[in-house]
Amino acid sequence: MEYSLYRQIDLRLKRLDEMTIKINEKIKTLPEGKVMILKRKSGVYYYNYINASNYKYIRKGDCKTAEALIQKNYLEDVLKSIKCESKAIKKIQDLYPKIVAEDVYGQLSEERKEIVKPIVLTDEQYIRRWQEMKYTPKPISKDVPVFITMRGERVRSKSEMIIADRLLANGIPYKYECPLMVGDNEIIHPDFTILRISDRKIIYYEHCGRMDDPGYAEDMVERSVKYSLSGILQGDRLFYTFETSATPLDVRVLDEMIRRNFK
Repeated sequence: MEYSLYRQIDLRLKRLDEMTIKINEKIKTLPEGKVMILKRKSGVYYYNYINASNYKYIRKGDCKTAEALIQKNYLEDVLKSIKCESKAIKKIQDLYPKIVAEDVYGQLSEERKEIVKPIVLTDEQYIRRWQEMKYTPKPISKDVPVFITMRGERVRSKSEMIIADRLLANGIPYKYECPLMVGDNEIIHPDFTILRISDRKIIYYEHCGRMDDPGYAEDMVERSVKYSLSGILQGDRLFYTFETSATPLDVRVLDEMIRRNFK
């Protein structure tokens, strides 16, 4: 099981590494030194401080130098904070057990698995139980073009076929157009209902494929309100991609969404 804490720690470390690279590149473009600010009765004075024997008054007309040095000093402080956080996170990684409670069953021999009743289902068991839950998808009328996914199910568009196949390729458990009750007992059918394995949370993915159709766009806005009022918020348990006739689905965007949010 890819335990959610491991995943979050790993993502945070990658984020800190990305920030470090970006900040160091920016610092290279900024002047040497740091700003020393002196407050006196006659006003506030700025100096470019290199060391105790090398500092220079920054004239009032040279505000760009002061701004650049202050920004540089801020970035250096951010780097110090990043270094401390990264060090702490790596200590947590070293101390945290490699096998968590949810993984113990999976480490047993096949003979023991036949006897033991797991207190927590393994990922495979949980996925199987979830996918075996029967549901009635929204009917597709005969006049809709036929698109069949790698899993053998019919969907409404080529983009939805691509999405389903990308989810399958990434091992993401999903249900197509599974009914969901929102608002005042109203039933809608999200394009994809997804089981995110890292935290075993159910999330929803809508591909808005005809955004250049005003009526369709209005329906999607109304649906987004229904989601929100039911406590299903965008970026938490609800995700979107968008498409028009001139701007088709970008698989790069889809793959990044899968990597960041669906695993």
